[in-house]
Formats: sequence, structure tokens, C-alpha cells
Amino acid sequence: MDCLSSMTKSDLERMLFDETAEPKALPLSLLAEITNGFSDKQEIGEGGFAVVYQGMLNGGKVAVKRLSKTHLYEKEFHREVECLMMAKHKNVVRFLGYCADTQGSAERYNGKFVMADVQRRLLCFEYLPNGSLDKYIIDTSRKLQWRNCYKIIQGICQGLHYLHVKRIVHLDLKPANILLDDNLVPKIADFGLSRCFEDIQSRVFTQNIGGTLGYLAPEFGNGVITYKFDVYSLGAIITEILTGEKGYHTVDTVVEIWSEKLEKSHSDIQLQQVRVCTEIGIECIDSNPAKRPDTQNIIDRLNEIGSMVGYMETSVITSQLVESSLDELHQDRPKTPEETSFEVSSSLKVSLIIHKFQIPIHICYPLLVCCLY
Repeated sequence: MDCLSSMTKSDLERMLFDETAEPKALPLSLLAEITNGFSDKQEIGEGGFAVVYQGMLNGGKVAVKRLSKTHLYEKEFHREVECLMMAKHKNVVRFLGYCADTQGSAERYNGKFVMADVQRRLLCFEYLPNGSLDKYIIDTSRKLQWRNCYKIIQGICQGLHYLHVKRIVHLDLKPANILLDDNLVPKIADFGLSRCFEDIQSRVFTQNIGGTLGYLAPEFGNGVITYKFDVYSLGAIITEILTGEKGYHTVDTVVEIWSEKLEKSHSDIQLQQVRVCTEIGIECIDSNPAKRPDTQNIIDRLNEIGSMVGYMETSVITSQLVESSLDELHQDRPKTPEETSFEVSSSLKVSLIIHKFQIPIHICYPLLVCCLY
């Protein structure tokens, strides 16, 4: 997997703006160039196994992740590249390419010069300016409105569902590994601990399970990896988004917290969303993996409450529109004695409004039925 690519800065920029472009091998020289030699000034993040730099292109930016202690984590690097090459979804960070560079270097050892292989392992991604989700949970000055919270929860669930359909288990899902774009669209990142299952696999036995306490499923000590590992982490994240802190909270407690924050005009609708999200979060962190819902079940429930809310909001807008428009029609009616005897039927009024505002038929049909009876 050594980097012998002839990719240039312009090539990488074209890839960045072409959503259909496949990830490619990238030369070390290119990644060094766009990060100003991996300058400290370009550093935007640091973890236990890697440092992340901002890479500057002529018309855009990328994120370059340089792994440390590569000789210890060669398997993890290959595993991460394997998973990232398979994952292409709006709620998964976009992978642009990798570099696996190995060069010989003369080093002094026991008073003699010996040739040693120097390994450099790097990954390149889209740059996401709003950073990670944990900053929005911890920093009270950046508190999110419910509409954005719900969108983030829904996006994380959709991203995780996609990964599981692709037979990818993330194994380190947490707010610090959820990045946000300009529009606060969440994207799952950091696949260093991930595993790719075979077609008929539903579990893997291993002696080494990594992860982060607080998001790590309680059965991690059994040495068995399943999709339900990620579901537990998802539940912990949802709870933290809803409450701002880790740990169990009852549904009523969470609903009460949000009832004091929401605008009255939308509170009933949004509190329904809060309730459903809280219930999902609680079910996901059940100590029994068999009782945790799968991602398809979660997606179905979120879609159901989302469509119901959309219908209710549209119905409210439509009914208000009808009332105001009927008032306009009434005010515009002629005032002569002969003309005042002319009456416009309710069904005709609604028909005129439907035509004027191009209201969808599935919404306006109940209004017409009401006018006929």
C-alpha cells in the first residue's frame, strides 16, 4: 500500500468538489505541501493515535490525519482504510485518500549506522468547519435548538444504519467522533477501531476490544463484537444530546426539561419528538443486547414521528392560510345591493385558494370534504 501516486494539488482539489470521485493513494509530498510540512499552526486536533492537520488547497480545505506509532497500529490502519473505502453516505465523513509511505533511513544503533524502515501512515478527508459534536454538548454558549438537535440525532441514526447495512461496525461511536458541517449535518468519523463483517457474519470474537468508557457497551468484557455494540453507543449519544450529560434519565424528566425551553407555538409537536428520541435512547442502552432495537427499527420510528410532525405543521399553516384567504375574499366582495346577493360557495372558495397557492392535493382534500358536508 506504499504511496507511489503522482496526484497533484489540483487533482486533489478536483476530487474534493466531485462527489463521485473515488478515494485514491496520495503522495506524502503532497500532504506535506498542503499542511506546510505538518506545521503546528495547521494542527486542528489530536488524539491518542494521531494528529489532524488542516490542508490548504487553492479553493478549498481538507483534513489530513497523520498516525503516530505506525509500527504498532499497522492492522488498525489497514482496517480503517478498508472500512472507509466502502462507506459513502451523507452522514459519514467523506474519505478522499490515503498514504502508506515507507522509506529507508540510516540510523545509528550501538555505534553503527543501520538501515531502518520509516513508516508514515496518513488519511485525507473533507474538512468540516464546525468541529465535533462534543463541543456543542459541553459548551453552554453553543447550545443547539431542538430543531437542530433532532436533525443531528436523525442524521447519526441514518449514518449508523448505513454502516450496518454495509456490514461495518464502528466500535468507537461518541460525540467526539461525530463531526458537523456548515449546516450542522452530522458525519460519523474515526474508523480506527472499526470492523468489517463478512456477508453472513453477525459477530466477531476477539481478545482486544477498544472504545471509550461511557459509550462502551457493558458486554465488552465478553470478547464478542456485534452490531448492538454501536447501538448502545448511539443510545448514550442521544441521551447526552437530550440532557447535556451522561447517564440514565426518565422520559418524563427529559420531556419536562425541554418543555421549558421550547417555543409555545411548536411545543406540542416538538415534545412528541423529544419523547420518541428519549424512548429510543433508553432502549438502546439496555444492558441486555437482545433488547436493544436495531437501526432499521430506529429509523422507522424517527421517520414516522417526522412525517407526522410535517403533516401537522403543514395542516396548521394551511388552515391559517384558508382562514386569512377567506377573509380576503369576503372583504373583496362587491358592495352593491344586487351584488351582495351573490354568494360564493365554501367549496368554490377553497378551490380558488388551492389554485392560488398550489397546495398539494393530499393536504387540501380533507378541506374540500369538510366544505361538502
